[in-house]
Amino acid sequence: MAHRAQAVISNMEFVQFHPTALADEGLPMQPTKPRDNAFLISEAVRGDGGILYNLAMERFMPLYDERAELAPRDVVARSIDDQLKKRDEKYVLLDISHKPKNQILSHFPNIASTCLQYGLDITRHPIPVVPAAHYMCGGVHAGLLGETNVKGLYVAGEVACTGLHGANRLASNSLLEALVFARRAVQPSVDQMKSSSLDLTASNLWPRPIVPFSLGSNAKDKILSVTDELRKELQSVMFYYVGIVRSTMWLETAERKIGSLEAKWEEYLFRHGWKPTMVFPEICEMRNLFCCAKLVVSSALSRHESRGLHYTIDFPNLEESERLPTIIFPSSPLNSTRSCSRLLQKQPMYQ
Repeated sequence: MAHRAQAVISNMEFVQFHPTALADEGLPMQPTKPRDNAFLISEAVRGDGGILYNLAMERFMPLYDERAELAPRDVVARSIDDQLKKRDEKYVLLDISHKPKNQILSHFPNIASTCLQYGLDITRHPIPVVPAAHYMCGGVHAGLLGETNVKGLYVAGEVACTGLHGANRLASNSLLEALVFARRAVQPSVDQMKSSSLDLTASNLWPRPIVPFSLGSNAKDKILSVTDELRKELQSVMFYYVGIVRSTMWLETAERKIGSLEAKWEEYLFRHGWKPTMVFPEICEMRNLFCCAKLVVSSALSRHESRGLHYTIDFPNLEESERLPTIIFPSSPLNSTRSCSRLLQKQPMYQ
């Protein structure tokens, strides 16, 4: 939304993956429906002595890093991803069952009870885990008070790119960042409102949004069903082509697939009577997902090195000449889709 409002966006290629989300496919009892959000198996399980195995019960982390299971989360996530691809498996196993039962239950009560709901006793059996997208280090480019280049727009939290996280994120820093920048943004926001006069007549220049009652429930249900399917397709494209390990070919493939999916979706909407002024939560969100996906892909394509959370097999090394933020400026609306337009540059973020 900020991008379409002409805000500058930065560092969208730096997406952090949590290495150990619960893998439903490996549970004794499958959930009745797919989760909206992954259930994370805390990194404290590895810190407490948990060991990662592939499905042949071979411990693999020492092959990738001398710190083994205690390596940073981006290293662990890439190692798991490599095992899954080499062995064509869906998940790996995180085993803490060699520790005393009382210790496990006292240290990880929520994880133990959630797993038990699906027939898995973590005091006796390993936990099936898989990496999951977790945190966006990039976002709307913000100054030290949360201000953006759009007058009156302030940002804080995960939506903001303050520069604090750099190309990676240390655990819990996001909470500190959100608290500090939210506090800092309050007074400037209040001052901005007090010193500004709101011209409500300007809103008459825009078409008024309408809820799609005129479509009828049957047409609307079909549109929402197709939107849900295409959302899953988009998620798959992002996970498989723009995930933990990237390449130029995969990113270019993702760019084509995302463009094709968006065109297919927009064509379906308007063929079934959807008007440009119609709004509905799932439709607005889908449009935003397409926009964010394209911002991530174009940012990743522009970084010709591997740094922090962005790892590409075509440029596997750190390059000092590339140590610049990725800056996305809004481009002319004449060259845009309904979800997104972009003009990408690399330049120093802070003077």
